[in-house]
Amino acid sequence: MAQTAPLAAFAARLSSRRPAFELLKIVCAVLALMAYTPARAASEATLEIVSKTGVHAFTVELATNDAERSRGLMFRKKLPDGHGMLFDFGQDQPVAFWMHNTYVSLDMIFITGDGRILRIAEKTKPLSDRLIPSGGPVRAVLEVVAGTTRKDGIAPGDRVTGSIFPSSR
Repeated sequence: MAQTAPLAAFAARLSSRRPAFELLKIVCAVLALMAYTPARAASEATLEIVSKTGVHAFTVELATNDAERSRGLMFRKKLPDGHGMLFDFGQDQPVAFWMHNTYVSLDMIFITGDGRILRIAEKTKPLSDRLIPSGGPVRAVLEVVAGTTRKDGIAPGDRVTGSIFPSSR
């Protein structure tokens, strides 16, 4: 009988903590789910790219701080046509990107501060850790679904307007 008293006391303590333990399990599950849920940038804007084939409008999420630029389009399973993410670095500088934890193939459009497209990296390989350099100083990088630049006839030298870029009209 003496041995069952400590066991009963332990069981009573465990059951009294059960609600807290259940709450802790729920909090951990929610945090784990948030870690793998694609985050959205804080704000959106519309950009236009003026190419030889016409004016092409894009709705873009703005990545303007280190946390947003770091996460980018990671963990996204799809990206609709006409949408993308604009990574703003605030001033022209050489940059390099990768496709780490990015499941969607992208076209990366490297844009100088005056809105001129410097370089395009087409159809980047999903989940690759290979660095993709800007090829020179750029203010921003626009990521759109792979094949967009070829389909729309967007090329280096074309102009981007809207959001952080001056209008050339």
